[in-house]
Amino acid sequence: MRSVSGVRGIVGADLTRDVVARYAAAFGAFVRARAGLRVGVGRDSRASGPELSAAACDALAAAGVHVVELGMVPTPTVQLAVEELGLDGGIVVTASHNPVQWNALKFVGSAGRFLTRPEVEELFALADAEARGGAVEPGVRTRDEAAVRRHLDKILAVPWLDVAALRERRFRVALDCVRGAGATIMPALLESLGCAVETIDLEPDGAFPREPEPIPEHLGGLADLVRSTGADLGMAVDPDVDRLAVVDEVGRPIGEDYTLAFAVRAVLARFRGPVVTNLSTSLVVDDAARSFGVAVERAPVGEANVVERMIERGAVIGGEGNGGVILPEVHLGRDAPVAAALVLSLLAERRESVSQIVSGAPRYRIFKAKLDRPAAPLQEVYTALRERWPDAAADEQDGLRLAWSDRWIHVRPSGTEPVVRVIAEAPTEPGARSLADGGRAALAAIGA
Repeated sequence: MRSVSGVRGIVGADLTRDVVARYAAAFGAFVRARAGLRVGVGRDSRASGPELSAAACDALAAAGVHVVELGMVPTPTVQLAVEELGLDGGIVVTASHNPVQWNALKFVGSAGRFLTRPEVEELFALADAEARGGAVEPGVRTRDEAAVRRHLDKILAVPWLDVAALRERRFRVALDCVRGAGATIMPALLESLGCAVETIDLEPDGAFPREPEPIPEHLGGLADLVRSTGADLGMAVDPDVDRLAVVDEVGRPIGEDYTLAFAVRAVLARFRGPVVTNLSTSLVVDDAARSFGVAVERAPVGEANVVERMIERGAVIGGEGNGGVILPEVHLGRDAPVAAALVLSLLAERRESVSQIVSGAPRYRIFKAKLDRPAAPLQEVYTALRERWPDAAADEQDGLRLAWSDRWIHVRPSGTEPVVRVIAEAPTEPGARSLADGGRAALAAIGA
């Protein structure tokens, strides 16, 4: 799988040491073509991570690039390290929310942001040509052990984040790190904010005890921990720690879209400005922004796309409905530790529980499905859906999104799996399912 999200596949089948080396060497050529010389490399906790990370480092050094090895750290920590150390790029060895048998390479540019689509296409062309940068002598390899500490310090230094008030509030937080890289930063962050932390699956050994995507149906263990400890809330991250999901004080997962909605409320309560999210994000984010008189701008799915739009619009907050929050004051990347700080900040300021904040806004139901990608062009599906619902506002930035005032459906090819995603939202579950059924029927008609 190649997309703006990087290169990913099943380890040993699609993604081998040789494949990793080829793309890492191409990234070295990409960096050197821009007069760059230093690249940071980090990974999540997957069992395949050390070998594939070593392959990437070896290939970069052979391409004449000086490598800064960051070890096992969150994806946003790598992004921030590139920015703070003045590196010329970064590679993160992580398949994020994909199942344990997957791994991937994500590519970071010199500004600490993921490569844009044109940059990714240039990189892939170099990989296809097996470019290696024409280096005369190998690059030097060093280690940086302070990346997580700098990340924590950057969050705690956000000027309007009232750390003293949070420490006084002393939240009790249940934490699920799914045995991923979250163990390197999440407990330390929460303790720095004065929280009493109860944990499950903290060991960063990559033996995921549940499906790694932090969606409600995967958070039963965290829900039990919230109830058994009397926690104020539960927090779950994915293996590379760029997504955060929340469980309320009675043990109910509220849905990962609420993470961004809470973050939007926390930021806009202090200052107004544009908000950017992607086309598949819940209307709870629009409602949160609207309560402060701010409209939401929507971009194609994918962190790089959202970030690009945030820069264009000068957004003060952005992210994706999968639990990814982007706060430009820290860096332009999805960041679960940032999301956690903003969620706690909102709870402390409003002195309400998670469930009270959720119940104080309109509720929606999201229905998500994924189908095998058909051989026929998806444009046929988009045409059929527009004909079925001619009264909807259509957006074709990324697949097709059809929207009404209180409901929408989005049909798009995935950039991380060989599937077509059908996502629909409405005030009721039957309403969301009905929309999704229309999308699935259109796909079935062309053989999906």
